[in-house]
Amino acid sequence: MRQSIAVLLLLLTIGSFSRTFAVETFVVADMRLEGLQRISAGTIFNYLPIKVGDVVDEDRAADAIRSLFKTGFFKDVRVEGEGDTLVISVVERPSIASISFHGNSDINTEDLIQSLKQIGFSEGRVFNPAVFDQVEQELRHSYFSLGKYGVEIEKIVTPLERNRVAIQFNVSESEVAKIKQINIVGNEVFSDDELLDFFKLSTSRWHSILTKADQYSKQKLAADLESVRSHYLNNGYINFSVDSTQVSITPDKKDVYITVNVNEGPQFVVSDVKLTGDFVVPEEELLKGVTVSRGVVFSRDTVTKTSKNLTERLGEDGYAFANVNAIPDIKEERKEVDLTFFADPGKRVYVRRINFEGNAKTRDEVLRREMRQMEGAWISTKDVERSRVRLERLGFFEEVNIETPAVPGTADQVDINVSVVERASGNILAGAGFSQSQGVLFQGSISQENFLGTGNRVSATFNNSSVNQTLSFSYLNPYYTMDGVSRGFHARYREVDAAEANISEYVLDEISAGVNFGIPISEFDSINVGFTAKQMEFNEGSSISNEVKAFAEEVDGGFNAFLLTGSWGRDSRNRRIFPDSGSFTYAGAELAIPGGDLTYYKLTGKHQRFFPLVKDYVFMLNGEIGYGDGYGDTDDLPLIENFYAGGIRSVRGFESNTLGPREDGGDEDPLGGNLKLEGNAEVIIPMPFIRDSKSTQLSGFFDAGNVYGPQEDVDIGSLRYSAGLATTWISPFGALTFSYAVPLRKESDDEVQNFQFTFGSSF
Repeated sequence: MRQSIAVLLLLLTIGSFSRTFAVETFVVADMRLEGLQRISAGTIFNYLPIKVGDVVDEDRAADAIRSLFKTGFFKDVRVEGEGDTLVISVVERPSIASISFHGNSDINTEDLIQSLKQIGFSEGRVFNPAVFDQVEQELRHSYFSLGKYGVEIEKIVTPLERNRVAIQFNVSESEVAKIKQINIVGNEVFSDDELLDFFKLSTSRWHSILTKADQYSKQKLAADLESVRSHYLNNGYINFSVDSTQVSITPDKKDVYITVNVNEGPQFVVSDVKLTGDFVVPEEELLKGVTVSRGVVFSRDTVTKTSKNLTERLGEDGYAFANVNAIPDIKEERKEVDLTFFADPGKRVYVRRINFEGNAKTRDEVLRREMRQMEGAWISTKDVERSRVRLERLGFFEEVNIETPAVPGTADQVDINVSVVERASGNILAGAGFSQSQGVLFQGSISQENFLGTGNRVSATFNNSSVNQTLSFSYLNPYYTMDGVSRGFHARYREVDAAEANISEYVLDEISAGVNFGIPISEFDSINVGFTAKQMEFNEGSSISNEVKAFAEEVDGGFNAFLLTGSWGRDSRNRRIFPDSGSFTYAGAELAIPGGDLTYYKLTGKHQRFFPLVKDYVFMLNGEIGYGDGYGDTDDLPLIENFYAGGIRSVRGFESNTLGPREDGGDEDPLGGNLKLEGNAEVIIPMPFIRDSKSTQLSGFFDAGNVYGPQEDVDIGSLRYSAGLATTWISPFGALTFSYAVPLRKESDDEVQNFQFTFGSSF
């Protein structure tokens, strides 16, 4: 019975279809189109496989109908013959006049409409039922990516005049399905907890509302499985594989269960390491870059690092397109693997020209003198990268990009194209700020870091706070000589009210001027020498300590000082602001020479190092030491040159300048000391909700430090400690820094200040 009905329906369909092109064979002398509304006749003729002069029979007519149906523009097509005229009658599908959404909140309407455009469903397009059937599935996939598996979508099609339709989608967004459990099956070497540490996906936890790690994503799961695979490959399990993954959802669409089946396989050990290929550099040089050794467990990361090291070493000698491949020879029975690194250096590449683009203001010579890659020499990937870093460190450019296109018609030459985006390097600033240690700051400055495009720095600054009143001028030519020797001049007037800075009661007026030279001795090292002359006026307060009184009597209201300064610095940080790798080391000396009223010396040292950790986390260690003393007719380090500790730029959690000895040996104002010890460790944390921010930084810190007087023994046990959180924002108005610290070790007379901040430029 069922077979008879099927045959009958088939015959009726064939009969109906055949009548649509029941034509006698004839030669087409003309064509007539009927039923067109929006679609042009040219479009029909473009798709029609029949032209005037062709012979038409039933087969050709059927081909014509199929071709026009494939366009998707028509819901009915008829082909008939009237004498020698071919008549084509069509019924156009309606066009989409509008698409609207109601009830959607998690995905905005523009994003939903954009996703439908990708499958050919948008306003102005033909309403094709075949495409319309895919629309709901596409919308569901958009919500599935958010973990909303229970979403319901109602489609409403409303006919309009002029053969148009309005499409409306009513969306009922469900709750986000949460990962209830992640199971790993087949693992024996590593526990479930160890492997789940490599997953970004996780079950619901207190912080999931921020990380959304409990929301299933196919892409995230694939990335997590790759992390697990890398962990096994880095521990010698070369044959590790993920056999299958099952993701199931509960009937109420609220919970997701993930099961991962793995096959660990045996652990392999490296039995031999070889270098083969064309050794265009000494083999012993290449061997320095080999980080794999015999007898150790195989690690994919170590193998990759070795290939990268060898490639970079070849690139330093001009083989910019060198290729180093690691070829493993796996011995299954012995559970060993032999590694052969095959080096293919290619041709040595030379630099034809270095071109600069985008430096509308900065002169070419300013950029060219920072280049460590020379024209006419073979290219060194190390020198090219160092050139980019040096250009970025100038501070004149927002972006620095370097490309090395091949010279047309050659196989061994490249050009180096340096494109920069200049930033405003001049500032005229008038404004105010506030610092807990200095109070309200009124400040004004005119500065030009790139004066007339020469790279020279000129600055005139005024600032007025409760602690400092300063007027200064400075000039620096970083390339006073072609060898990179810098020369600078500076002049300053400053009035310091020490009592406002939590120090002894005195006011110091200073007029100073000087000159300094910077001498580079290597790519990262430099020496600075200088001379400064100072004239000081010292005015003690109304209620002074014995120490202040003794110093006032020694200088008798004022004194002159002539200072020789010298320092050595090594700076390998990748950036000046918020670096995340490299180190900075500084050692300096200041000597007040005979000829002035005071003779003394001060020695300072600092070392800071940044260690990149996982993801965007960075660990920083910093240590500082300062020591000073008098010589000749000056017994001790002058009072005004003492070191101080405490505050937001020192040991946080303690009020500024309050650590160390106090006046008259009691509980009076801080006196400072001739020896300062400070250190801190910080973990720099990525700012939540902010990606790739170059102007903000968040860190957790541990600070330690103290100051000791000349009559005190250095006691490490007397160091003060604190820990807390800090954040800095480089705003258009200056640096804004907040910190909250809790002292971990303090004495009863210490002045605690948990919350500290500073806003505006500090001098």
